[in-house]
Amino acid sequence: MAEAMKAPRLTPVRYRELLSFSKRIGVEFSDYDLLNLALTHSSYSNEVKGGVDNNERLEFLGDSILGFSTAEYLFGEYGERFHEGNLSKIKSVVVSENSLSEVALSLGLGEMLLIGQGEEMQGGRSKKAILADAVEAVIAAIYLDSGIERAKAFILSFIPAQAKKMLEDRLSYKDHKTILQEYYQKRRGKVPVYEHIGQSGPDHEQVFKAVVTMGTKTFGPGEGRSKKQAEQDAARIALEKLGLLGRIAVHSE
Repeated sequence: MAEAMKAPRLTPVRYRELLSFSKRIGVEFSDYDLLNLALTHSSYSNEVKGGVDNNERLEFLGDSILGFSTAEYLFGEYGERFHEGNLSKIKSVVVSENSLSEVALSLGLGEMLLIGQGEEMQGGRSKKAILADAVEAVIAAIYLDSGIERAKAFILSFIPAQAKKMLEDRLSYKDHKTILQEYYQKRRGKVPVYEHIGQSGPDHEQVFKAVVTMGTKTFGPGEGRSKKQAEQDAARIALEKLGLLGRIAVHSE
């Protein structure tokens, strides 16, 4: 396993659970500690004595792998049909929190998560942010265990279907940051500036706050269980104030 990452103890029962899950997603692991770590939420690691890591660093890596692989797929599949702007819109939807959490639920990922007692009581296994982050962490675990081609194969087991659903208007996620950026770039030739203004709550239940500034106007604060969520919420507030809330429109050329 990658240096400096300590997974929770892999008991025989947990190993059997992970083995069953790996078969469900069609991926065989050489190092099941990686998969175990990918399914470990920070609320769990904060409660374990002796110190274990969580899936946040894997999520960081998996996010990049997911983004590249999705862009490559969309370019190959829809590159002749759509221009860059529309491809970006499609990508933002299919890798969104709503989309990934939907994928996670279809894989039964929530039941595999190691989460803290407090998060368990608050329904953490079904929270979209936690589920989406775990999907990205699993992608990174596959990459570290088996390489980029295996990770891409896993991604392509769900991205094409999510893209199709989006184009058929059955995946209705509004990417507020994308809409706001396009609006501001078109009118001012600039991009909105996001600023994180604080966070509150215990480590396993933190709420992040962010504002977005466009010229002399600042909107927010937006709130979320991650910095990305807080930025999206700030963008939503801005769009609401500007009267711009609405669906993303994607048209073929």
